[in-house]
Amino acid sequence: MNIKVIGVGKIKEKYMVDGIKEYSKRLSRYCNLEIIEVEDEKAPENLSEKEMAAIKSKEGARILSKIPQNAYIISLVIEGKQLSSQELSEKIEKLMIDGINNITFIIGGSLGLPNEVINKSNFKLSFSKMTFPHQLMRMILLEQVYRGFRIMKGEPYHK
Repeated sequence: MNIKVIGVGKIKEKYMVDGIKEYSKRLSRYCNLEIIEVEDEKAPENLSEKEMAAIKSKEGARILSKIPQNAYIISLVIEGKQLSSQELSEKIEKLMIDGINNITFIIGGSLGLPNEVINKSNFKLSFSKMTFPHQLMRMILLEQVYRGFRIMKGEPYHK
């Protein structure tokens, strides 16, 4: 299984970099993981709707250029479907059984994802109705994918 995570922006905080490295190392037992960071746009406070749309569109174009042709695309959006850890594990396992071996998860920037990216998605996933920093979301996603593989393999995991 090939898992790609495309995220907007560079992770700067050492504790997050360390956490992402740790989950990347743990995931290496179960899949080939690639994390791609695309450049984010400066997004000052008090942007107009038009300015926000322009920023999201620029970031979206960078994201779309990194998605492989044969990927099953899962975008992380608040409006997406919420799954338990067990259900995410079952989703990934079903994709594998169906012969899909390239999953690309997409995490937008501080303003979210543009419709061009969301509409290209095969599945829209929500971790919560709450808003999380997009940098932190990368680590949370990796932890949940790792947990999903542990569940799939019948290995112990924290419930």
